[in-house]
Amino acid sequence: MIGIFDYGAGNLRSVENTLDSIGVRYEIVTDEEGLRRASKVILPGVGHFGQLIHSLDALEVRTAFCELIREGVPFLGICLGMQALFEKSEEAPDLDGLSIYPGVVRRFDSTARVPHMGWNELELEGRPRLLGDVGEHPYVYFAHSYYVPTEIAGKRTAALCNYGIDYVAAIEYQNVFGVQFHPEKSGVLGQKVMRNFLAAESLVVKS
Repeated sequence: MIGIFDYGAGNLRSVENTLDSIGVRYEIVTDEEGLRRASKVILPGVGHFGQLIHSLDALEVRTAFCELIREGVPFLGICLGMQALFEKSEEAPDLDGLSIYPGVVRRFDSTARVPHMGWNELELEGRPRLLGDVGEHPYVYFAHSYYVPTEIAGKRTAALCNYGIDYVAAIEYQNVFGVQFHPEKSGVLGQKVMRNFLAAESLVVKS
């Protein structure tokens, strides 16, 4: 079962529409029990980092998310859902993210017009599974004021985007995928990204 997690503020309807358009069955889940039933998990994200983290803690699913990711369940974080994978965000510096990966999500500086909103080009890094068959320089839709710096994503970087600076537009490592852009607002290309995620199997190395 594909589980789309509803924390009360995600862009669920657009994600649902995208999955409907490619003929995928899914379930909206709101608790640990629903997460545990899912074979793949999508965490959409719009709004404020603090609101997301407070909601995950109020719903008592922080531990479940971390355990499922570490157990190898394929996970896709969209926009804020990707940022939540890191330790901190400047948007809510007193709160801890899921801390799957180290580092702090940053705000674009005062020279940039924020939010970064609209279509922009990706620069693929290597041959990421998530972005297979999307072309060499695909354009996707963004809407955000905070970004994952290249230095904290490291080898997990699947794509970059430039908005005054290069920043991480997609990450991919073993069973974990994240996109700063919105595939659910990126038309046919976004549908392909979702298909690629749903076709992905975990590459977690068991010790």
